[in-house]
Amino acid sequence: MAANLISDHDRQAPVPSTFEEATYRKVAWRLIPFLLICYVVAYLDRVNVGFAKLQMLGDLKFSETVYGLGSGIFFIGYFLFEVPSNVILHRVGARVWIARIMISWGILSACMMFVATPTMFYVVRFLLGLAEAGFFPGIILYLTYWYPAHRRAKMTAFFMTAVALSGIIGGPLSGWILRDFNGINGWAGWQWMFLIEGVPSVIIGIVVLFFLDDRIAHAKWLNAEEKALLDRNIKMDNADKVDEPIGKIFATGRVWLMGLIYFSFVMGLYGISFWLPTIIKQTGIADALTIGLLSAIPYAFAAVSMVLVARHADATGERRWHIAIPGLLGAVGLIMSIVWRADTTLAMVALTVATMGILTTLPSFWSLPTSFLAGTGAAAGIALINSLGNLAGFVSPFAVGWLKDLTSSTNSGMYLLAGSLVVGALLTLSTPAPKAAKATRG
Repeated sequence: MAANLISDHDRQAPVPSTFEEATYRKVAWRLIPFLLICYVVAYLDRVNVGFAKLQMLGDLKFSETVYGLGSGIFFIGYFLFEVPSNVILHRVGARVWIARIMISWGILSACMMFVATPTMFYVVRFLLGLAEAGFFPGIILYLTYWYPAHRRAKMTAFFMTAVALSGIIGGPLSGWILRDFNGINGWAGWQWMFLIEGVPSVIIGIVVLFFLDDRIAHAKWLNAEEKALLDRNIKMDNADKVDEPIGKIFATGRVWLMGLIYFSFVMGLYGISFWLPTIIKQTGIADALTIGLLSAIPYAFAAVSMVLVARHADATGERRWHIAIPGLLGAVGLIMSIVWRADTTLAMVALTVATMGILTTLPSFWSLPTSFLAGTGAAAGIALINSLGNLAGFVSPFAVGWLKDLTSSTNSGMYLLAGSLVVGALLTLSTPAPKAAKATRG
């Protein structure tokens, strides 16, 4: 491992000028907090069905398999429209397309409150996947318009802490709504939860239209010298990349390998996202708000580890071990959550390690495909990788739900997810190291 760290360290970018650092800080403060907020509400709308499960299954008489299929079918719609959505974003601009995505998914997420049958559950979740398709890969693509490779892992990590923050905020919020709103106006707590948590997406989607700039050239908050610096760095970063036609991207083995690696890690991500409340409940916790508060703990630690590891990856220039080691730690955490399932404290420690490891793999992972994709090819390639990976969002909850119905335990499902994380870590180490990052002195 040390040899790899040393050899990759030699590829790090030169120390930038004070002006360059100030310019990128300005860009970061303008873009990242807002994009993070967008992703928080997106991810919350995607996975709040995990909390709805605490009441929804009993109210609607759904089996664990029905829940798993309904949770996962979101990703079938997501998969089908992912690549077209990202190509459209690249052509029409992020501002209009991100706004369209957020408004449509917010409306559909709120419509989950009207679900009464398995068929309605499947249909709304499928449509929600269609609506949200293109959001995450669109933001990853959008960051390539502003940041060269040697700066992107840290910025991607800040953006992706939204996954952790949605758990920190969403857990207690969802638990509180489920407990304290249950029965108000004749609605169940889970119905109020879908309504209340869907509205922010619509509001923020409207704000996107007025706040987001499509490209560096459109940013009125930058002066000419700052725009020139940013544009020059992006052009240098893309100099060795080829803007491949979409058809060739689909025939590139390296892109499919990236999709398989991402699939392996996302298996673990959605195992945690959809089943964490259930696993905590199985340790002996009954109160919905307490479950929500406890579920925030793993995400809080994960938010810190995501940023620290990505920052270290950018500083050293090394990528693969910064992905593989957290993936292996995530697998260990899942296994230990089974071993310690009878003890709430020890189980929470294991789930925290698992969540930290799983979420930390994701920001650094995206430095791999963006190191060789550019232009329309990047739009299609990033979307293809993300859509392949997110098929795990269908497989993971369905497989865990089916195994739970079959065995009356989540243990076998957690072993499956741990194995997937190990496969992802090994495949990551089998890939070639990304090329040297380039930078200029402003």
